[in-house]
Amino acid sequence: MALIPRYCSQCGQPVGRQTVQGRPRAVCSACGTVFYENPLPVAAAVVLNERRQVLLIRRKRDPYQGQWCLPMGFAEVGETIADAALRELREEAGIEGRVVRLLDADSFTSERYGDLLITTFEVEKTGGSERPGDDAMEVGYFCIFDHPPLAFSSNEKALRTYIALHQESWAIQDSFSRLDEAQPAEMLSDALVGLIEQHADQIARLWLEDVQDNPTTASYRRIDPEELRRRGGLALSQFSRWLKGDEASEEIRAFYEELARERRRQGVALHELVSSLTLLKKHLWEFAHAQGMWDRPINIYRVLELSRRVAVFFDRAIYHAARAFES
Repeated sequence: MALIPRYCSQCGQPVGRQTVQGRPRAVCSACGTVFYENPLPVAAAVVLNERRQVLLIRRKRDPYQGQWCLPMGFAEVGETIADAALRELREEAGIEGRVVRLLDADSFTSERYGDLLITTFEVEKTGGSERPGDDAMEVGYFCIFDHPPLAFSSNEKALRTYIALHQESWAIQDSFSRLDEAQPAEMLSDALVGLIEQHADQIARLWLEDVQDNPTTASYRRIDPEELRRRGGLALSQFSRWLKGDEASEEIRAFYEELARERRRQGVALHELVSSLTLLKKHLWEFAHAQGMWDRPINIYRVLELSRRVAVFFDRAIYHAARAFES
């Protein structure tokens, strides 16, 4: 608990308890000087490695001896609270760091020290090597989603804040890393793929109106509109299946080779066939663009990620169609 002075530093008279501003406070009985009792400042650091594991120390001394917590300790006179966090990180865990941002400020009541004000920073490691300092018996990295119970509730709160700040960027990184996989398990743009499936008929009709009116696809005006719409719908369905890993490359090749042979028999030029597929890609992209919300980076990424997947699919489709058309 905070120490209350017995004698006034101004006049030397005894200090007692009085109610001031609605709270009991230490007050000089002679001169009325009020001695305010403030919480002790504590600085803590959240450091993660490239595997999203958080650095924890196991406490060597009481209070909470043997329990895990973030590198943390009392701020000292003459240093900022951020400098205190970096000093404690160096002393307790052996590494140097750079403050990235303020994560959290929280109150905590300790039986030994009384009221504490714990300020936690996100810190990037810049040097040193992890080793336990004087106040730590052990140092280790733990999955930020599955770590040992922490001695201080404020540490848990700061980690929840850290996760909330980074979860979208982590989702983008994870999805981006799967872009080149043959059959990615899950990607952020899958939500837009579901919308494309639901509105495939609408997209196909918009495409049909375009190819029947566009000067680059003049021959398509001679083809039965219902047959064109049906083919467009099949192409969209195939695109969705391919994105979900349900469509083999051989089936894609066969579909577009047959489409090319059929269009050639109908008197469609190669450049018109290529243009029709490009127009379908355009309408697919425009639909996805219209569904995207542009207020958050994760939603922007969803649309851009889908754009790349659309481009890869239609590049293959156009290649197979053009090769079959010319053979």
